[in-house]
Amino acid sequence: MVSFVNLILVLSLTSSAVFCLPSGERNSTSGEDDENEIDSYEEETEATQGATEYIEAANAGLARLRSGPRITHGDIAQTTGLTSTRNASPCTAKGCTWPKSSRGYVYVPIQISRRYSSEERTVLIQSLVEFHSVSCIRFVWRRRHRDYLSIYPSSGCWSYIGRQGRRQMISIQQRGCVHPEVIQHEILHALGFHHEQARSDRDDHVQIQTKNVNPENLHNFDKVDTNNLGTPYDYNSIMHYGRYAFSKQYGILPTIVPIPDSTAVIGKATEMSGNDIERLNQLYQCSD
Repeated sequence: MVSFVNLILVLSLTSSAVFCLPSGERNSTSGEDDENEIDSYEEETEATQGATEYIEAANAGLARLRSGPRITHGDIAQTTGLTSTRNASPCTAKGCTWPKSSRGYVYVPIQISRRYSSEERTVLIQSLVEFHSVSCIRFVWRRRHRDYLSIYPSSGCWSYIGRQGRRQMISIQQRGCVHPEVIQHEILHALGFHHEQARSDRDDHVQIQTKNVNPENLHNFDKVDTNNLGTPYDYNSIMHYGRYAFSKQYGILPTIVPIPDSTAVIGKATEMSGNDIERLNQLYQCSD
């Protein structure tokens, strides 16, 4: 059996999840084509937090990096000139989705920093492969591609929304961010999706308790004019923040309260929901 230490992501036009290097070869960010399928891999440790809880903890105090993009909505990166309303709808109109090939797949070139350990790379790769099994998205190693995603261990967990052009950074901090649910949350941003509680119809489903929000974090609850792709509001979305997100007193003063059932569970997703997958497939017309 091929060692997980030697896992890499490679381009395959016929298989949805193909990896691996012969034992002894060095991991690379530019793998060669390979037809060997990887055995399924499952995390041994049980997640005790949802994706957004990990993200909020890792990004605590991360208002602006020493250099680089401004971070808004908790984990969304912006560069000068971009507005905070960029999401699936206007993003699509402006051409920020990733192009679909004539084969019907959406190939997204990827680069993973060598600073990650082999175990961390395994988690990153397996989190990407999950998209292969539920959509027409296919992650491939960046070779000569102009536009690509570059995953690296900066400060915190954050991503841009939609395809930005050229090298597009996704920060997956080694401490606190290398979890499948966090990685998939940030990848969904890069594919064009905003947070669930920022949806245009969110006021019909949750109440934002602004009096309980840290003043410096109020902007994280700005509502966005999203294209919801005909899907219902989803408390179980991996893109939904938790009940005490950015609270003055975490665990005591709620900031997001579901309505009409205030006891509904939110912000605990550890994997993409059915609605997350449906939206992804609709945005990229995977069934066409």
